[in-house]
Amino acid sequence: MTQSGKNDLKDLTSDEARSRFLALQDELRAADLAYHQADDPEISDADYDAKKREYRALAEQFPELADGATALETVGAPVASGFGKITHAQRMMSLGNAFDDEDVRDFDKGLRKYLGLGASDPLAYTAEPKIDGLSLSLRYENGKLIHAATRGDGAVGENVTENARTIADIPQEIGAAPAVLEVRGEVYMSHEDFAALNDRHAAKGGKTFANPRNAAAGSLRQLNAEITRSRPLRFFAYSWGELSEPLAETQFEALARLREMGFQTNPLTKHCTTTHALIAQYRLIEAQRATLGYDIDGVVYKVDALALQARLGFRSTTPRWAIAHKFPAELAWTRLEGIDIQVGRTGALSPVARLQPVTVGGVVVSNATLHNEDYIAGLDSKGEEIRDGKDIRIGDWVQVYRAGDVIPKIADVDLSKRPEDAVPFAFPAVCPECGSDAVREEGDAVRRCTGGLICPAQAVEKLKHFVSRKAFDIDGLGAKQIEAFYGDEVLAIKTPADIFTLQARDAKTLAKLKNRDGWGETSAANLFAAIEEKRRIELARLIFGLGIRHVGEVGARDLALHYGDWDAMAAAVDIARPAALAQRAADEAEDRERIAAAQEGRRARIKEARDRAIAALNVPSEARAAWDDLTGIDGIGATLGLSLSDAFANKEERAAFDALRGHLDIIPPEAPQNDSPVTGLTVVFTGTLEKMTRAEAKARAEGLGAKVAGSVSKKTDILVAGPGAGSKEQKARDLGVRILDEDGWLELIAGV
Repeated sequence: MTQSGKNDLKDLTSDEARSRFLALQDELRAADLAYHQADDPEISDADYDAKKREYRALAEQFPELADGATALETVGAPVASGFGKITHAQRMMSLGNAFDDEDVRDFDKGLRKYLGLGASDPLAYTAEPKIDGLSLSLRYENGKLIHAATRGDGAVGENVTENARTIADIPQEIGAAPAVLEVRGEVYMSHEDFAALNDRHAAKGGKTFANPRNAAAGSLRQLNAEITRSRPLRFFAYSWGELSEPLAETQFEALARLREMGFQTNPLTKHCTTTHALIAQYRLIEAQRATLGYDIDGVVYKVDALALQARLGFRSTTPRWAIAHKFPAELAWTRLEGIDIQVGRTGALSPVARLQPVTVGGVVVSNATLHNEDYIAGLDSKGEEIRDGKDIRIGDWVQVYRAGDVIPKIADVDLSKRPEDAVPFAFPAVCPECGSDAVREEGDAVRRCTGGLICPAQAVEKLKHFVSRKAFDIDGLGAKQIEAFYGDEVLAIKTPADIFTLQARDAKTLAKLKNRDGWGETSAANLFAAIEEKRRIELARLIFGLGIRHVGEVGARDLALHYGDWDAMAAAVDIARPAALAQRAADEAEDRERIAAAQEGRRARIKEARDRAIAALNVPSEARAAWDDLTGIDGIGATLGLSLSDAFANKEERAAFDALRGHLDIIPPEAPQNDSPVTGLTVVFTGTLEKMTRAEAKARAEGLGAKVAGSVSKKTDILVAGPGAGSKEQKARDLGVRILDEDGWLELIAGV
């Protein structure tokens, strides 16, 4: 295992991630308001940065936790009342993270795959220090500074124009510039200026800042621009937003153009033609980090050719063409005092190390993730040794690190300090919350409680997920409130439907919510109003909010787009149930056949085993068609389909779904706005595409309003077949589906 924690991030269970993610939400909201609106941080900058980075990393690693592009891009808090609002013409995005050299090489490989480039094909980058300051966007029209805005929540920022005009590094007018130019960069304060500022404040008995980043943020956000003028703020330009015309053909040349206009760009920015050169520049910058005179927390790599940046485009929250290579985590040794088992919404039993508190990277750490029982035993997800095979036992001295300043993890165990009475950890075979059996299915990395909704831990976690920001996002009803309501004897919330009967139940009881500790007439009324507002909900949010295993935000969106409304989806899942059971039987038959083949040394007859299992269940044709339609949705597949089918077939869960349905006005997904020849059509790509990669083709089709499926069915409108199309092309011919080669497809969408 590397100290980067790359393997740890991949091994992290979704339930473990969600538990931490929800716990961070309330802390970050309070800290954001104190820091961004009141300019009075309640926690240290290091603590805030760590929590924020952890929050973002969890959302990026686990898409089901993400809150869409807006939430992932939310930095700090909404615009404070003292500032006007400015909507960014182009959203201010965040960056994905790399934690070690292998991540950088994987980044390069992924881009080459997306672009259809070979390992030896040229692909140039820029590498520049990642400034630890405050993001700012400057809009120039006809060479004059029109306004300046903070990042805000990524879509809307604070109008700090008058304050920005006081910063010497920001030109008021520029020459030889596009008619419209949004320059983006980072406001920061040098170490020397920061120390002098704090000395002046301390001499006057005033407030001192925790670090240069806090000082820069607080200085830029002064309501009195003259205070900002007195603060020694600096600005590095590194990017741009809206442009009326291109600055150059490459990132490196565009930065040179910005320098010619009078902007400061970082002198350590370098043009690199290989990943080896990128990593070498990273090492050089890392070695100079302590002497730069300003704070950085990594190095940013960007594809140099702007035409390739345009081809690569953006994910929902980050550009594909850029990544931040973070500096290594700090390490510390401490004692493992205990191992606690947490139960998540899908029943996963997640072990958490309870540590003697220790400071790591400026943050006090008292817990660390242990992932699953194999990790504790010294094995990875493939059964191979990690930590040289050393297991983790209560009482051990363990080395703790925070990969990329994210989730605390255990890097090593000091066997020389292991207590003589320490014994291997016995992972529980029963749920610690409800006593139900905890089983580990074949191929599953975690052990799961079988109690379902009778398990209070699962029920509470599902409810927390239901009210989370990406799901129903009910103001005033967060994780803490859910825990309190779940155990309430009078106003209990045990299922999602109970949320929407809360006000009616409150009206009938003498123990009014408004009279309880922590509540009042206004807060209770606000909660009821927020709940009422969410009776009308988008279909994708509803599907995601149910917390069905494997159904993340992307899967929920795909299901919503495919079926169009809740009742159609529910009916289709019901019809497909016999085929889903056949799928499971076929999977189990295949597993048995593989085991027999390995044991007996004979060739496995996988297809025959699957066919026998399916035939034995005599699946109706309409069930098979519904199942094929469900699992044929691009990105869905059999695993998600089986999970969805199981949830709808479970009596308790289905009763909860149906009860909730009766309280909601479900909004169908919006029809595609594109006016293109393929809007609303279902397209399947097969074979080898020679002029674009499969990922590009899918993104382009969806951008034109088409639905992209993974298999051919009666609902398929167009099959785009490249060389080696095989069985999909034959099935399309049998069904009379329109078939195009790649050139025909490109001709069809040309000019759109």
